[in-house]
Amino acid sequence: MTKNETPVPQFEKLLGSMLGWFDKAEALAVEKKFDVNTLLSARLAPDMYPLVRQVQVTCDTAKFLAARLSGTEAPKHPDTETTVKELRDRIAAVRDYLGSFTDSSFEGGEARVVPLPFWPGKGMLGSDYATSMATPNFYFHFSMAYAVLRHNGVDVGKTDYIGAITTVDL
Repeated sequence: MTKNETPVPQFEKLLGSMLGWFDKAEALAVEKKFDVNTLLSARLAPDMYPLVRQVQVTCDTAKFLAARLSGTEAPKHPDTETTVKELRDRIAAVRDYLGSFTDSSFEGGEARVVPLPFWPGKGMLGSDYATSMATPNFYFHFSMAYAVLRHNGVDVGKTDYIGAITTVDL
């Protein structure tokens, strides 16, 4: 398995998009004269995670995927962020971590058994973990963070979600 055969490059890219969302959130806060950090407790429904937790889980999903597929230890983040700056630092740290992997980092990752901490005694093959667990979980929490910001007036749209794309001439 090479790096490009994992979701790692896509997660790295999209975390960059998320940093851009916070640029827009901070601009809105300046324009409307409110503390941008109040957005961290925002949620779409009473039973869902607030924005801060959506971002933390998005970051955790990305770093744990890379660590588990490469058979390495993920960096620790204690989930203590209380400001947008601290969240930005976490996102940037996870992006840097994802960027540190090479193709050889993931050799054999598809066949590596990934233990499931929430299901003692069970695991998944790395390829199944990547496609059936980590990727949907990343996109779920990434999308919820986007939706919370959008719902609260941050001017983000589809291109802010997707980020930069590579094109070729026809």
